[in-house]
Amino acid sequence: MATLPKLIRAMRNGSPKHNNLVLPSLRRAFSLYDQINLIDNVPEDQLRFDETSFTVNGVKYDGSLLCVGNLLMSWSPRSFSEITTDSLSIFQTVRPIPELLIVGCGRYNHPVNPQVRQFVKSIGMKLETLDSRNAASTYNILNEEGRIVAAALLPYGVTS
Repeated sequence: MATLPKLIRAMRNGSPKHNNLVLPSLRRAFSLYDQINLIDNVPEDQLRFDETSFTVNGVKYDGSLLCVGNLLMSWSPRSFSEITTDSLSIFQTVRPIPELLIVGCGRYNHPVNPQVRQFVKSIGMKLETLDSRNAASTYNILNEEGRIVAAALLPYGVTS
């Protein structure tokens, strides 16, 4: 990334000598898959996940997790078929109501049961299903922005 300041200085000086200057890839610099959890100066109270396992502030968690804002709790489902209105009923009492519930389906994304989708909508949340790796990244980004979001995450190794 040292080339970017050089480019800016060269542009300010009006020097056309930057013909062989290699620019950094914006896709690489801003990719959701690259070091999203290694942002400098992240507040310590924010939840952070590794891409393939649940690690929060250096502590590894086994099993499924529910995350709301900066709160974390164990969650009973161990497979996608166990995600039901009962397993999500805690959101009837959570205040303020998160604007979005991100469901991490494990290794692969799955369509959620229509009754579950209707239940989440009746609470006042939107629902997004992703594989757990992308769900954790999305949760991190939205939480970092200060938005009120929730995540229900199955372990990444779950395939059905």
